[in-house]
Amino acid sequence: MANNQYNSQNLPPILQDLFKNGRSLITILVLIILGFGTFFQVDTEEIAVITRFGKFIRSVDPGLNAKLPFVDKVYKVPVERQQKLEFGFRTTDPGVRTQYTRRGATDESLMLTGDLNLADVEWVVQYRIDDPYNFLFKVRNPENTLRDISESAMRQIVGDRTVNEVITVGRSEIASKMEELTQEMAREYQLGARIEQVVLQDVNPPEPVKAAFNAVNEAQQERETLINQAKSEYNKVIPRARGQAEETIQKAEGYATERVNRAEGEVSRFNDLYREYIKAPEVTKRRIYLETLQEVLPQLGNKIITDEEGNNVLPLLQMQMQKK
Repeated sequence: MANNQYNSQNLPPILQDLFKNGRSLITILVLIILGFGTFFQVDTEEIAVITRFGKFIRSVDPGLNAKLPFVDKVYKVPVERQQKLEFGFRTTDPGVRTQYTRRGATDESLMLTGDLNLADVEWVVQYRIDDPYNFLFKVRNPENTLRDISESAMRQIVGDRTVNEVITVGRSEIASKMEELTQEMAREYQLGARIEQVVLQDVNPPEPVKAAFNAVNEAQQERETLINQAKSEYNKVIPRARGQAEETIQKAEGYATERVNRAEGEVSRFNDLYREYIKAPEVTKRRIYLETLQEVLPQLGNKIITDEEGNNVLPLLQMQMQKK
């Protein structure tokens, strides 16, 4: 140490200044390197995992953190960011008018259905990382593994259904079953990812048979339309006819009841008259005669009543005119 000091003091003044400035510069550079190697920033949507010589040490939350320089290594995992995997297509230009391409992704979307038909299924798997340690260290390539798991699950689900179910009515059920099965397999592999949603982007028959398939679908839709129209007409006509039939039956029943009641009343009246006739035939005859006239005469309109010689006709006619 004394020799170095002596040697530097024996140097010319210019070299002495350079020597001092060089040591200061080296010290500053060392401090800067140590600072950059010690402190690091974790964003709000991330969690940092620290390893020392490849061994997991700890996880740190967002903010300014420190580690041992040149010894510890930091892996930042975006646990709050929703990520997605695309199958059957790739996004080339995201934005308001997103651009897609199918180049290099056709094989993963072409699948065999349960009725031995082909379907072109495009879907998206949306997920979040819920366990950074498992995501980094349990599986060698977690994103590719999740992609393989998702494709395997989709092929299994599509293979259990007909092509019509896959393309039309079964899409929501397939997406729900797909999400459940993929999450189960990811949990079994300790992937450290949580499946949030599976969206069937587009499901179509393969391009070579697409026109024929669309023609069949149009024919089936037209058939369903005609069936629905026929059912609608049936629902209009049949209830109306049933109502009219029921109304006619009720009228007939009412008419029959009325005729029976009237007949029974006439029978009862006839019996009463007959009993009175037996008791006093002449009185009963006169009574029947007068009652009959009482019913008939009001229905004859103008009436002219004269005696045998035709007298007193005009006064009676005048009375009728005055009455009118």
